[in-house]
Amino acid sequence: MIDDLDLGFDEPERGQKGRHRHGFVRKRKGGSGGRGKTFLALLLALFLLGGIGGGAFYGFDRIQNYFVTPDYDGAGTGEVTVEIKQGALLADMADALVAADVVKSQKAFVEAAEANSRSKNIQPGTYKLRKQMSGASAVTAMLDLKNKIVNGLTIPEGRTSFNIYKLLSEKTKIPVKDFQAAAKDPEALGVPDWWFKRDDGKKVVKSVEGFLYPDTYEIPPKATAESILKLMVDNFLSVTGEMKFADRVQKERKVSPYEALIVSSLAQAEAGNKDDLGKVARVAYNRVYGEFNCNCLEMDVTVNYYLESIGKPTKRSADMTEAELDDSKNPYNRKLRGLIPTPINNPGKQALEGAMAPPPGKWLYFVAIDKQGHSAFAETYEEQKRNEAKAREAGVI
Repeated sequence: MIDDLDLGFDEPERGQKGRHRHGFVRKRKGGSGGRGKTFLALLLALFLLGGIGGGAFYGFDRIQNYFVTPDYDGAGTGEVTVEIKQGALLADMADALVAADVVKSQKAFVEAAEANSRSKNIQPGTYKLRKQMSGASAVTAMLDLKNKIVNGLTIPEGRTSFNIYKLLSEKTKIPVKDFQAAAKDPEALGVPDWWFKRDDGKKVVKSVEGFLYPDTYEIPPKATAESILKLMVDNFLSVTGEMKFADRVQKERKVSPYEALIVSSLAQAEAGNKDDLGKVARVAYNRVYGEFNCNCLEMDVTVNYYLESIGKPTKRSADMTEAELDDSKNPYNRKLRGLIPTPINNPGKQALEGAMAPPPGKWLYFVAIDKQGHSAFAETYEEQKRNEAKAREAGVI
């Protein structure tokens, strides 16, 4: 009955019939159900103010949503796939789930995730979920790896784009030519135009080479060649952004980010051991920007990249002919002055770090001296010859 409702107003003072004081009643000590009474009071107030028409119910629905989180009940029905993108925050995940009608509101999922200490373990990827789940059920389902669609592919460090297209094609059944077509415009894949600026006076050649970051990727269902390459480029930009790669190489190395990326790829290709990545990068800088006799790289790996780019098999240095080593038509000729036109592979984080912050040294030469891939570095050719003798003794060359 209405008489039993505490609407939050004072009773009339004695002797003042019909007159009310318009203050709120203090909460009774030991009272319970305050929120329920407030809810009923709001309902009655809406009836009194808005009448029994649709306006009252509309106002009630809006106020109910304010006080009560819109949420579905239970574990849901049917089946739907939802993609959680790399770097997604809880709110981003919630938006994707609401769009797929997995949860009723962003708030329902976010509140459930914040209440679950394991929610930080939710990974990017594609999930098989149900429609109209409660926020808590959705969080639980996404923490269960059985609901994660695993379609992973690992791209190793130092692979060329040509090799990566083959790996991706084998995994996805998307033709290699589709990846080649998508790669023709690296800026359309997300590479900012400022990456293709050089300070060494060389002509800029825009290529996706170097920007396909090596990592393990979850390939979403119905992915296209373009969307997969965009995913890899985005990962590259995230990693180099966190490293402040572009800022540091310009400030500390006095070279453009693209030139430093080329050096990263050279280090990745030439270093036989991760310990030597920075030293190989230093040799590349010293040869091209220092006082080396030709200011050229003289690295056979650049010849191999050219061979692969024209569809020919790569070779060991000892098997390369003089014509291949010094082909004047080869834009990656090892004796051309300065850096080559583009990176020659897609370097990993340690190779990028090596080119960003190489150790100090005046080395111009290096040679592998053990079967673990470690190299000896030299400042003079005479020292290099002694290191080569050690390599022959070890059976490395």
